[in-house]
Amino acid sequence: MKLDSRTVVHATQWAAVLLAGAALAGCYVVPTQPMPPTSPVAGPTAVTPATPPAPVVFTARLYPANDLAAQYGIVAASVTNDLNGRGYFTTAIGGEAFSGEATRVAGSARDGQASGAGNRGSFMSCRYTMNTSTLGSGSCRLNNGAVFSMHVGG
Repeated sequence: MKLDSRTVVHATQWAAVLLAGAALAGCYVVPTQPMPPTSPVAGPTAVTPATPPAPVVFTARLYPANDLAAQYGIVAASVTNDLNGRGYFTTAIGGEAFSGEATRVAGSARDGQASGAGNRGSFMSCRYTMNTSTLGSGSCRLNNGAVFSMHVGG
């Protein structure tokens, strides 16, 4: 029996495949320790910045303290304390909308001052003392001379 070169190459290839299969058939991996439970791969941990405290909103009432203020009656205002030593207020007096800012007097934990401007050109200034973080009293004066007693909170 005479073998041609094609038959020899073909037989050699089959022999290589059979040897590789036989060699791999004897391989089996056995763990030496129990495998830990699988968990998803954790990515980088996101750092969440601390949430600053939310501003506190409370009311203030302005009571007429002289004849010029009496024409306006009792006036309600809204005060927002941003908890960083500053507050913002809004009110309407005689149909004019006022808005402004309030801060504590330097060196005092209780005394403060506020200034506001009206949408028609009027302005007001206030002085106050806080008895607690949301309760206080003081006075406000409009540029026309009207004076109000102010009660904050409550």
